[in-house]
Amino acid sequence: MDASMRALFERYERLFNRALGGDTDMEAIAALYAPEFIGAAPAGVLAGKNDDRFREALAQGFARYRAMGTMGTKGMRVRGVRLSPLDELHCVAHVGWTATYAREGRPDTAIDFDVHYFVRGLDGEPQVFGWVTGDEQAVLEAHGIA
Repeated sequence: MDASMRALFERYERLFNRALGGDTDMEAIAALYAPEFIGAAPAGVLAGKNDDRFREALAQGFARYRAMGTMGTKGMRVRGVRLSPLDELHCVAHVGWTATYAREGRPDTAIDFDVHYFVRGLDGEPQVFGWVTGDEQAVLEAHGIA
């Protein structure tokens, strides 16, 4: 389970950075997620389906990231992955990310944050079926990004 879970987030990082550069492979990104999922953040809890609406929301999210700061999000890097197994097929992957934002006339700004992903390893490739995040908006505002 360990190697395949880490490979999932390496793939996620590559696809995310390609999308930041404008080369968005929506099918590959959507394939990282289970057919249904849950998400929780300070703004609330959502349940959704991995469908066309989800792909559109992802596309809008990448467009938002590209526009953040004064020149956009420059890159996302996985700092580390720590796994908490739930059983032989499921785990929580605690993923440390570093986002780097380009700022016109100022040095790039790097912000560390964590996302806790619920992952299942059924039928081959692991897939994300949920996540829990902190208050991204507040962190961005504190760094003068949002």
